[in-house]
Amino acid sequence: SQFGMGYLNADGTYSGLDIEYCKAVAAAIGLNPETDVVYKLATGSNRFDLLASGEIDVLIRTTTWTTSRDADLNADFAGMNFFDGQGILVNMEAHPGAASALDLDGASICVGIGTTTEGNIADYFAVNGMEYTAVNSENAGAAKASFEAGECSAWTGDMSAMVAQKWGLDTTAVPNSAIMPELLTKEPLAAVTRDYDSDWNEIVSWVWWGMITAEEYGITSGNYMNADTSNPVIDRLLNQNLGLGTDLNPLSETWMQDVLGAVGNYGEAYDRSFCDGDGTHSNCLIDRAGTMNALVSQGGLQYAPPMR
Repeated sequence: SQFGMGYLNADGTYSGLDIEYCKAVAAAIGLNPETDVVYKLATGSNRFDLLASGEIDVLIRTTTWTTSRDADLNADFAGMNFFDGQGILVNMEAHPGAASALDLDGASICVGIGTTTEGNIADYFAVNGMEYTAVNSENAGAAKASFEAGECSAWTGDMSAMVAQKWGLDTTAVPNSAIMPELLTKEPLAAVTRDYDSDWNEIVSWVWWGMITAEEYGITSGNYMNADTSNPVIDRLLNQNLGLGTDLNPLSETWMQDVLGAVGNYGEAYDRSFCDGDGTHSNCLIDRAGTMNALVSQGGLQYAPPMR
């Protein structure tokens, strides 16, 4: 339900950055990314159970990498496909003049059950000596309904989610809404595999880093077939297995070419997910330039270890 990350469109297709990542992983292991991926609805409270039980093979669903999740759950984290932070969307009719999260003392706040968001908002209000009433929401759809019905005067979640949800609000029900400027937390969103499945975890991680590396070297879905493979870095990226997979089931030597053919590099995936999708990063729902999701060379945090 989150536009830009994982969204079911009216025509039955899926879109968003998490979907791009799913397709990339499928392409890397030799599957058809359009027909061989089964998407399972994962809520904030059941997603790790689905993973642990084997109902899903990989969890790619705006999931924050935290200490307790890494240590306590049957889960290993992989590539971080989006650096986010927690934000607050406010019904300005209920909080006239609010210009900061610090102006929300006494608010009723919709928050997802079983998410890091739930604990973060409790910490933030406690530290700042403020009170609030939590309106627990099983999923984004329930939170949106509560927010539009006036059952909560504010709604908190990842900033990417708040931007997307503000875009989709019923303006008749909530004619005046605003996102407060503060990022309350660090929310590195990552893919997750089951514990002790290191070969699979390495594939999921390096598919992402391959997309970052391709963007760093200007390799796209449109030019990878003619890339300058006399450069050993580019040759390794496009034409070497690099040890990924297992002895019985290694990735193909050209697995990254399959990824590029399916989804392109990170910048292309981001552009299709949040922007016009014309390759110029224009009219973006969430701008990338100058944010943590820009490449390191452009002042961001997206960075790949050496592929060699």
